[in-house]
Amino acid sequence: MTQPEGDLPDRVLAARAAEGDDDAFAVLVRRHSRPLLGLAYYMLGSPQDAEEAVQDAFVSAWRRLPEYRQAAEFRTWMYRITVNRCLNMRHRRSPPLSLDAVAEPATGDGAGSPARAAEEDAEVAALTCALREMDTGLRICWILRELQGLPYKEIAQVTRASEPTVRGRLFRARRLLKEAMAPWR
Repeated sequence: MTQPEGDLPDRVLAARAAEGDDDAFAVLVRRHSRPLLGLAYYMLGSPQDAEEAVQDAFVSAWRRLPEYRQAAEFRTWMYRITVNRCLNMRHRRSPPLSLDAVAEPATGDGAGSPARAAEEDAEVAALTCALREMDTGLRICWILRELQGLPYKEIAQVTRASEPTVRGRLFRARRLLKEAMAPWR
């Protein structure tokens, strides 16, 4: 009895897809779309741009599958392609929103109220703006670690940096975000 494609490891699916198996590639797309969309959203700040970047990344991966040598995990390879797509899109578009455009935190306690919901939205907007203002290398490391949960070694592969460099970037990113988000505490 053969194993269903959804249960196969990425490396097997990638090898099958490289040989032209559309169904194997579809499984990879379903398996990895959500985390890649999260990464792209936090890099670009727009759901539409995130979808475009991830779609472009998968198209690029499909075309380059015969070159994929499994030196890195398929997931790592897709993160790298998606990061590159996002960086290209950021270079082509207008400058990011400034931190001055973010509302100041509201005062009072009204958990569950429209005022509290608005405050939470403003807090998320402040975090998004702080991330956009951050150096790209710091932002990528923070997103991959804190939002995607990647280990340091895999972040180093995605960013093509050493693990100590990744740790340093994460330290600086966390410190900058702590300062930027201080009014929200």
